[in-house]
Amino acid sequence: MAIQDAQSFTLTDEERALLPTDEDVVFYAEHGWYLSKKLFTDEEIDQLEAASERFYAGHRDRTLPVRPPKLAYWEPEKGDVQRHNDYIHYEDDTIGRILRKPLLGAVAARLAEAEQIRVFQSTLIYKPPVAHEQSNIVPWHFDRHYWATSTSERMLTAFIPFHDCGEEMGTITMVDGSHLWKETSDNDATSLHFAERDRSELEQMLEDNAAFNGVEVNKIPVFIPKGHVNFHHCRTYHGSGANVSDRPRRAISFHLQDGENRYRDFFRSDGTQVHYNHDVLVRRTAEGTPDYSDPEYLPLLWSHH
Repeated sequence: MAIQDAQSFTLTDEERALLPTDEDVVFYAEHGWYLSKKLFTDEEIDQLEAASERFYAGHRDRTLPVRPPKLAYWEPEKGDVQRHNDYIHYEDDTIGRILRKPLLGAVAARLAEAEQIRVFQSTLIYKPPVAHEQSNIVPWHFDRHYWATSTSERMLTAFIPFHDCGEEMGTITMVDGSHLWKETSDNDATSLHFAERDRSELEQMLEDNAAFNGVEVNKIPVFIPKGHVNFHHCRTYHGSGANVSDRPRRAISFHLQDGENRYRDFFRSDGTQVHYNHDVLVRRTAEGTPDYSDPEYLPLLWSHH
């Protein structure tokens, strides 16, 4: 896999104009999300869509050497449900190349106030235009719960649709400012993916946490124009509704880590150890733990050095 070298982490004057302003960085810190300027050209987005169709038809530039235990991986026999395919940046070179655009990493670095940004995970998503398809509804959650084996509190997600994406298509919806909430308690079940939990329980958890913090739940569906990207903090509650439009909602959820993020052991109160899918794939550190800076799977996107 071709990895970008440090010398290529430069921006043109036009790209620098697309970085978040100081006011944008303050907005992200206060609200937990940020809608970018146009970071990708129409041609780049169209290439992502074309590559995704080739991927769904069976094209792979490479496949994972082992299948992690909780891999999200739609295959045609699963039918017309919401499709999730993890590690798309690794399995498809066209998609991986476009996602590694330095501008995207530079924007994330500004928001996270980090010196470096690395890939953490990427998921290709396809939400079919089936109004009553229950798999299309993504319940309230925040990503940090699933990253319990990571040390960082500055991780973030870039949501990249392949078209104008509004409420009719089931766009991503932010719970404004929720990254600043204190949780009512450390519920061990939160490290389980939302697909493994009851939707009503997650709805109640959101309401309980808002009440605990003495705030109202303010849900903001984000209209994302083609080529723009919505970033959200790893502790910002979010979800998405049904796709009631006449065409599929196509996107990539691109999870990012700051350069200081490392693996840590994490155990639930019953003594069971939490694992992330990377742990069976990435190389090992000198201490024998999974290396979350492995350039094969988690390449560097941006560095100030």
